[in-house]
Amino acid sequence: MLTSKKHSAQTFVLAVFTCLALLSPVAEKLLLAQPGGSGPVLPSAGLSGPVPDSPEIEARAQAMVAQMTLEQKISLLGGTDNMFTQAIPSVDLPRFKMSDGPLGVRTWGPTTAYAGGAALAATWDPMLARQVGEGLGRDARARGVHFLLALGVNIARSPVSGRNFEYLSEDPFLNGQLAVGYIQGVQSQGVSATVKHFAANNQEYDRHNVSSDVDERSLRELYMPAFESAVKVAKVDAVMNSYNLLNGVHATQNEFLNLKVLKGEWGFQGLLMSDWDSVYDAIGAANNGLDFEMPYAKFMNTKELLPAIKAGKVKTATIDDKILRLLRVALRYGWIGPDARPQQVDSLSTYSVADRAIALAGAREGLTLLKNDGHFLPLDPARVKTIAVLGPDAYPAVPGGGGSSQAQAFEPVSILTGLANLGAPLGVNVVYARGLPDVGDIFGNTQFEGDVRVELFANHEFQGKFVASTQHVVNDLKPAMWDATDPNPRSLRYAATYKPTQSGKYLLLAAASGEDSFAVKVDGKELLNQPHREGQIPLSATIELTAGKPITITADYIPYTPGVRLSIGLAPESSLVSADALRLAAKADAVVLAVGFNADTESEGYDRTFELPWGQDALIDAVVAANPRTVVTLTAGGAVDTRRWLGKVPALLHTFYPGQEGGTAIAEALLGKINPEGKLPVSFDNDWKENPSYNFYYSKKEADGLQHVHYKDGLMVGYRYWTSTGKHALYPFGYGLSYTTFSFGNLSVPATIKVGGQVSVSFDVTNTGAVAGAEVAQLYVSEPAAAVKRPERELKAFEKLRLAPGETRNVTLHLDARSFSYWDEATHGWKMNAGKFVVHVGDSSESTPLEATLTAAQ
Repeated sequence: MLTSKKHSAQTFVLAVFTCLALLSPVAEKLLLAQPGGSGPVLPSAGLSGPVPDSPEIEARAQAMVAQMTLEQKISLLGGTDNMFTQAIPSVDLPRFKMSDGPLGVRTWGPTTAYAGGAALAATWDPMLARQVGEGLGRDARARGVHFLLALGVNIARSPVSGRNFEYLSEDPFLNGQLAVGYIQGVQSQGVSATVKHFAANNQEYDRHNVSSDVDERSLRELYMPAFESAVKVAKVDAVMNSYNLLNGVHATQNEFLNLKVLKGEWGFQGLLMSDWDSVYDAIGAANNGLDFEMPYAKFMNTKELLPAIKAGKVKTATIDDKILRLLRVALRYGWIGPDARPQQVDSLSTYSVADRAIALAGAREGLTLLKNDGHFLPLDPARVKTIAVLGPDAYPAVPGGGGSSQAQAFEPVSILTGLANLGAPLGVNVVYARGLPDVGDIFGNTQFEGDVRVELFANHEFQGKFVASTQHVVNDLKPAMWDATDPNPRSLRYAATYKPTQSGKYLLLAAASGEDSFAVKVDGKELLNQPHREGQIPLSATIELTAGKPITITADYIPYTPGVRLSIGLAPESSLVSADALRLAAKADAVVLAVGFNADTESEGYDRTFELPWGQDALIDAVVAANPRTVVTLTAGGAVDTRRWLGKVPALLHTFYPGQEGGTAIAEALLGKINPEGKLPVSFDNDWKENPSYNFYYSKKEADGLQHVHYKDGLMVGYRYWTSTGKHALYPFGYGLSYTTFSFGNLSVPATIKVGGQVSVSFDVTNTGAVAGAEVAQLYVSEPAAAVKRPERELKAFEKLRLAPGETRNVTLHLDARSFSYWDEATHGWKMNAGKFVVHVGDSSESTPLEATLTAAQ
């Protein structure tokens, strides 16, 4: 396993950007701290982390429990005011404050928004993860927060999962290494981190009713190790269960997850809480390990639990254990007790210039250059005097995705403002156009032939008698409104005729909201389908139409609350892209085209599309036709469909969600003031249908009323699938280009290892290019003749290092028995076999120029 190493000093010099002129010398020094080094010297408020458990802590916790009535104990099992624990004044127990994360302390107003989730994983930098955690800890203390509800460490099994952007990667080892740094950083500031969502929360659709059905080995090898590292290495003090069921049992009442593994095998001593409104049974949750229900005690309350305790269905000792866990955490951190100190530190500013430096470092390190034909980047200000910045993600800034992780930054820097700030002193003029209309413009400008026929049914099944009417547009509310107190459901069927005015590609767009469902057909063929689920985004399709040839559009729509929220629109693709965007593109020396998702289209609560949001493919086509000197910047939590345009652009920069300083970092990378150093934390698929999860992702309800997602891809997730099958993703896991080049050499691996033993592997990495840069040396292990089916290779160690031009560094990585082991389902434990293993070293899962064998012997 990788041992921590202090980073070498960053050797390339970062340019001063314009906005620093407005900052104090201290702020300027902090913001210019070189990424990946020891980091800026940050102001200290005497913050400290938890103390170890002790007899004194245990005695005090036991004494407090002894003073409580049973009713008081039960009252502590649920939250209050959405983000607090309950207080018991009679025993001097205050309430404790929580905040969502993981990109910022976002619940209590504007905050520092860091590069988190996938962007943090793309840095491959556990030391930076620690610094981000420390920054979040300080931000939490500035707001009096005790529990930060972060970090999410679930595996990115599929590219469309809605929360991939706030999770980390497709690999459990990378997730674990980053999680340890992040959690230790948060907790070092006197704030409890909360690792989530335990476990197998790998899809957002219908998350309250989806069962992740996973075999034991895949659970142990893929979906649990990051949680295990958080508990056993980082000593995290809170864990949050997931919404989904695991193998047919809700996580919050899952004995295997919570009692056998978490509190049993791993020895977790902290607090296990529910996600918001994810408890479904009081006795089941109480008896199977859940300690705390949020946001309030909907189930674990006196009404439900007192009778259960009197009937012997729940033991008093079970309740006591839950209260003791809360009290022990509070005592470890000094939140209560004779030496208790205020959690809110007034000397810490909620607007932290110092932590902006960490946010900037995260944004810089996570930028991942995927394509750079002909060394198109960096742009040379001596030749590029006008840059057209176009696209929906160019302005305003897109620091993160949506849902409970969405952080409101004080001063988020967009790609437009970042390039303008950096370009002006260099003599570069930056012009801007969004390029695409708003979604409302598409609906508002759609003209149907004649009126739209509407049939209103008094049920959800489109059955029986209906009331027919006509209206001018689909989303005219009047014919479909009904009394909100009327309990009867409704469904609506629309029919309309559309006559295209020109031939060619057309955008078909439909949108509703909430849990509404709809299906849209064109000439009898279904093109769009929104199931009844928790959330949604506009759906689109591209269709070919002939001028003057009418089409029939029908839509079946089921609103789940009174009113109509369905809109349908069509527009020629040629009309989508604004004339000013094309004019600016044609005149510019280079174009920066910012596309991708945002907080409205990639979010908690629903899955996103693999395709870019509506109109963006057409925008890229049109802009590249106007000016082929176009670099695309991509905002997304992972891979997207690039097939329509990737071959037409010379450069592609994946920004993930870079946090509040993303615009500055992107500008620096595009203009050569920093060297891109991100590495893909996920495999970048060419087509979602090629992803190993594709056939085992969406499901239908089964006899028990649940949607069972059968993880039949097993261990073949991400690069494990690609390297095992000999097939290739578009861009492999661990891949990322640089403005310099690197070579690997002199691999040294011992010939033998004792079964159950450890081994060190060393090799050289050389910067063979002309500029300084960072490389991530990745070590994968294979067992070619394994007794059980294993992935062809698995990541087991890595190190990020920074090298000056011509510099060579010797790297030593350490492997222990776990690095060579698999989960043996027969013995329910980790097993390392005797035999031959292969060590692969390189810069991605598919580029490992160094290989050597070693033999494990008894």
